[in-house]
Amino acid sequence: MIGIQLFNEIGSIFRNTPTFALVLETLLLITVVWLLLHRRGGRRLTKEQQDYLIEQYQPEPLVGDTDPDHPLLRTRLVQSKVGKRVVVDGHDCLNLASHNYLGFLEDNEILEEACKSLRKYGVGSCGPRGFYGTMDVHLDLEDRLAKFMGLEEAIVYSYGFSTVASAIPAYAKRGDVIFVDEDVNFSIQKGLDASRSTIVYFKHNDAKDLERLLQEQEKRDLKNPKKAQKTRRFLVVEGIYMNTGELCPLPEIVALRKQYKLRLFVDETISFGTLGSNGRGITEHFNVDRDEIDLISAGMEGSMATIGGFCVGSHFIAEHQRLSGLGYIFSASLPPMLTQAAISALDRFEREPQIFEQLQALSRLVHKQFKSFSKLQLRGDELSPVKHLYVAEARDSFETESKLLTKVADKCIEQGVAVIEAAYLQDKEHKPVRPSLRIAVNRLLTTDEVLTAFKIIESVSSEVL
Repeated sequence: MIGIQLFNEIGSIFRNTPTFALVLETLLLITVVWLLLHRRGGRRLTKEQQDYLIEQYQPEPLVGDTDPDHPLLRTRLVQSKVGKRVVVDGHDCLNLASHNYLGFLEDNEILEEACKSLRKYGVGSCGPRGFYGTMDVHLDLEDRLAKFMGLEEAIVYSYGFSTVASAIPAYAKRGDVIFVDEDVNFSIQKGLDASRSTIVYFKHNDAKDLERLLQEQEKRDLKNPKKAQKTRRFLVVEGIYMNTGELCPLPEIVALRKQYKLRLFVDETISFGTLGSNGRGITEHFNVDRDEIDLISAGMEGSMATIGGFCVGSHFIAEHQRLSGLGYIFSASLPPMLTQAAISALDRFEREPQIFEQLQALSRLVHKQFKSFSKLQLRGDELSPVKHLYVAEARDSFETESKLLTKVADKCIEQGVAVIEAAYLQDKEHKPVRPSLRIAVNRLLTTDEVLTAFKIIESVSSEVL
C-alpha cells in the first residue's frame, strides 16, 4: 500500500510539473553524470611527471617590473617650511608649485589656533567618524561649511582625493548613466570606476557636444521606456579643471540639467576659496543658485591650507554619505588640529573677503605675463590660480616632452624658482594627458616676484628647448 501511494504521488508530481522544467532537469542530470564519468576517465600523471611540472612552475610576480626612471618615483627633497618660499634640494626658491592659493600655510593666526586644538585634543582620534572619531570640532566645521555655502548640511572627509571618489559611487550604481567632461581629474575618474555605471564622456567644456549625447540618450529611452524609468542620469563637472586650469561653463550646464532632468555634481576643489567675491566658488562667480546643484564637493588642501575635503547639499545628500560614503565610513577622522585650521580659514574668508579679489588680480597678472613665453604655451583661465605650461612646439612622444619639462623644472629650482611638472598615471587616465608644468598662484606673491619668476623660466626654457 505504501509503495502504491508513493508511486501515485510521484505520478502526480510529474503530471503537475511543466514540460520545460522536466526537460531542463533531465539535461542537468545528464550533464552531471557526464562530468563525473569524464573526470574519472581522465589520464592520471605519473609521479615523475608531477615532480617535473612542479619543478618547472614559475609563479607570476606579485608586482611587475617597474621603470626605475619613472617620473613618479623621482623625489625632490623639501628642507624647509612650505610657504611663499621653500627650500628644495638645498635651493631657496620662490614657490610656484604648492597649491597654497591664499597663502594660509604660513598664516600665524591659523597656526596658533591649530596648536591650541592640538593641546586640547591631541594628534587624532585613531578611529572613523561612526565610532569614536567624531569630535565637536568636526561638527562645528560641518555646520560652518553648510552656512557659508547657504545649504542645508555638509559632511567632512579625512582626505581630499577620497571625497568625490566616495561621493559618486554613494549615489550612482550599476545601470545608471553618468555624463562626464573628458578632462575631469583622477579622483573623479576613480569614483566613476567604483560606481560601475555607464560612463559617457563629452568634449571638454563643450555644452553642445553634451547636448548631442543627451539627445541620443533620449532617443534610446524612447525605444525602451521600461528601462528608462529605472535609469538614473548624472552629470559630473569641475568648477575649475585641475588638468586644464579652465572654468566650467556652469550656466549652460545647469540649463541642460534642467532640460534633461539630470542630477548635477560639481567638484570645486580649485574654485572653492578662489572664485567669487566671497570665495564661494563657481556658483558665486556665475551667480548660479546653489540649489540647482545636487552635490558640491571640494578638497580643503588648496585654499584652506589643510587636508581633507567636504560635500555640501541637502540634508539627504549628507546623511546618505554617512552610511554609503566609503571614504567617510572606513577612514580615521580628520585630525582635530587640521579641522580647526579649516574653521580658522573660514573665519578669514568671512572677515577678509578682499583676499579673493587680491588672488584673482594676481592670477590675471600671472596669466598676462606668462602668455609671453617664447618656448612655452600657457593654458588656463585668467582667473584660475592653476595654470599649465606646455612645450610650444610639440615633440614626437609623451616621454620626450616629459623629460624636457623635468629638465626645465630642475634648472628653474637651481636658479631659485620652484616649479613642478604635473604628474599623471598615464596608462590609467581616461584619455592621454599632455605633459605640462603646473603653476599654482599664491596671493602673497608680489609683482616683482612674478616678473622675476617669468625671467628665470623664460631663460631656462629657451636654453633647454
